[in-house]
Amino acid sequence: MYSYRIEQALRAITILHKDQVRKGSVPLPYVSHLFAVAMIVIDYTKDEDTVIAALLHDTLEDTDYTEAELQEDFGGKVLELVLALTEPQDNDKHQYTWKERKAGYAKGLRKAPKESLLIAAADKIHNMRAMVEEYFDDHERFLSEFSGSLEDRVAQYQDIANALNRGLKSEILGEFNHVFTEYKNFIEDVKKTKEHADKF
Repeated sequence: MYSYRIEQALRAITILHKDQVRKGSVPLPYVSHLFAVAMIVIDYTKDEDTVIAALLHDTLEDTDYTEAELQEDFGGKVLELVLALTEPQDNDKHQYTWKERKAGYAKGLRKAPKESLLIAAADKIHNMRAMVEEYFDDHERFLSEFSGSLEDRVAQYQDIANALNRGLKSEILGEFNHVFTEYKNFIEDVKKTKEHADKF
């Protein structure tokens, strides 16, 4: 899958996300997540634009990279796929809450191209798996590092799961649904820890 355009995407994300790190006990560079998502995507498609969009899927949301720059550098198709994966952004008229951003993302997936749905599934597989592994034995740290209620966290992933299972025809759904079940079981364990702590 290596190509000149993929090399350019790798260079772009390394620069654009250079000061960002993932949550967790070890501050991994944020690009580790983008590499992981692209590697998952490559298991299910060899389409170059889709792999590039997987690498760039957080650039419009989390960096100062503009839509115009993305289109000039990687083309309209990649821009279309990335836009479908970008949460609503704050502007002068409206400051979005966490719930509004997540709801807007899930709503956008209902009309997103199938390539964007594939990337979304890979993105959430990696995020959920990383969270369960990182906080499996440290529920208190999970509660302190992630805002929003536990119920809201499951609900936002359920909205995404509904959109993916309705709109995507891919073997990745089996992996996504399996990891989502593990995530829900983890959240139930966190709830029990929280309920026990609230009693004392």
